[in-house]
Amino acid sequence: MRLDQAYSGNVFIASSDDYGASRAVIYGMPMDYTVSFRPGSRFGPARIREVSIGLEEYSPYLDRSLEDIAYFDAGDLLLPFGNPGRSLDMIGEFVRKLLADGKFPLGLGGEHLVSWPVIREVYAKYPDLALIHIDAHADLREHYEGEPLSHSTPIRKAAELIGGKNVYQFGIRSGTREEFRYAREQLNLFPFEVLEPLKKVLPELKGRPVYLTIDIDVLDPSAAPGTGTAEAGGITSKELLAAVHAIAGSEANVVGADVVEVAPVYDPSEQTQIVASKLVREILLGLVK
Repeated sequence: MRLDQAYSGNVFIASSDDYGASRAVIYGMPMDYTVSFRPGSRFGPARIREVSIGLEEYSPYLDRSLEDIAYFDAGDLLLPFGNPGRSLDMIGEFVRKLLADGKFPLGLGGEHLVSWPVIREVYAKYPDLALIHIDAHADLREHYEGEPLSHSTPIRKAAELIGGKNVYQFGIRSGTREEFRYAREQLNLFPFEVLEPLKKVLPELKGRPVYLTIDIDVLDPSAAPGTGTAEAGGITSKELLAAVHAIAGSEANVVGADVVEVAPVYDPSEQTQIVASKLVREILLGLVK
């Protein structure tokens, strides 16, 4: 897949137009075909970019500026609407190219299923991969009403691929009884909270390749109502930013990340998109070395 044929749309603030010189690549995965409640996350990537114009390029948390790093925004992948199988294949092909070029992939979703082909490609390059999953939902179903390609299945697929003990889940507060049983027995589950258990786990990941996936609905709906399946009882945006900073300050080797499930139509205040945009800035400045 040629990069100049793969994407379209706006760009994130201060992004470079030089793909070759860029260490990281932002790309959108505008897919929401399998959502079980409210669609609309396919519009998330574009809106995250658009509201980024309201950000300062400088992060006082990290004392770094977007001017200090080179990153390329590939816009949104041109996915075939309504065809999840082909869309996932295209995402995987695109990320495989990024990894082959030595880029840090930073994906914007889209429903959480879009993370699955990315994790698969990252694992192919880094067989000792660990996954940090920050979310309100376990996403550990084998299928949703008989369909294995669902936004409720990507972490189950990832666990079966990379090994459950390489998956670390934080903030989980929703799922079936079976999902929670599976998580307790097969994964590293830290329900309800994020920052404090994450700090305790990070020393275990010293030197290991890590992929970070963040579902915006880990936040309480009061902080991020613009998502397809909002879940009461979540964390604050301050805690989520602190979690990213904790990862940035650790010795884990983060090799890719995504922020998913932003659905702008449900948040006319734009707060969800603004939080997601700031997360992207902090990921770029904290995790892209």
